[in-house]
Amino acid sequence: MKIAVVQMTAGIDPAVNAQTLTTAVADAAAAGATMLFTPEMSGLIDRDRVRAAASIVAEADDPVLAAVREAAKAHGLWVHLGSLAVRRDDGRFANRGFVIDAEGVIRARYDKLHLFDVDLPTGEVWRESAAYAPGDTASVVATPAGMIGLSICYDLRFPDLYRALSDAGATVLAVPAAFTRSTGAAHWHTLLRARAIEAGAWVIAAAQTGEHADGRTTYGHSLVIDPWGEVVLDMGEAAGLGFATLNPEALTAARSRVPVLTHRRPIPPVAVVR
Repeated sequence: MKIAVVQMTAGIDPAVNAQTLTTAVADAAAAGATMLFTPEMSGLIDRDRVRAAASIVAEADDPVLAAVREAAKAHGLWVHLGSLAVRRDDGRFANRGFVIDAEGVIRARYDKLHLFDVDLPTGEVWRESAAYAPGDTASVVATPAGMIGLSICYDLRFPDLYRALSDAGATVLAVPAAFTRSTGAAHWHTLLRARAIEAGAWVIAAAQTGEHADGRTTYGHSLVIDPWGEVVLDMGEAAGLGFATLNPEALTAARSRVPVLTHRRPIPPVAVVR
């Protein structure tokens, strides 16, 4: 089946970002795609947390989510909305992804498990946990593209999550992201190919790109990787819409050639010898 990936440079105005997303839904459907994948924080990227707080609302009140659901229904397209910043009932924020079906119904949600708290050699300092609460549940959802295991950005560095997702039946791993340029250049392609190879699964990684209104820069290079670890789509650094075809025979072939899923064994206790 044909899928679409939107690579975007989200800014500080949710209305502008919503327009980018709804246009992508229409264009993807017109091109014959069955499902669209969008990046992490598709509705708002703003490192000024005081300013951003005014735009972060409860899921039920989120205008970007509402616009994408309406567009998905209007065009008969499934959408993996990589993530939005939403306000939880306890007042904290969640970095939450959504899978929306062709009727505009939310089929699955996923709150990012691993939060990005790092001090990079470039001088960049990120403390996602200062405002966001981590999720506590992993999720696999049936879609026309296959059984999709959900994750978000920094989750990519924690292979145990992807083992759990593939053990639960995932044939596609979604990794929407807003990777920094420095970490993206160092690790993005390597980690995504590794996740595909380990799970014998398709990986679809829609990414933010370029210079954002809040001053940050992101790496781009939205990727689609087949279950053998081959890159079938690399969108480079330009914003826009890309397409790929997910061939079920590729999944069967990769899992037959190296049947890692059937060879997995429980990890025994680790003996430490000093």
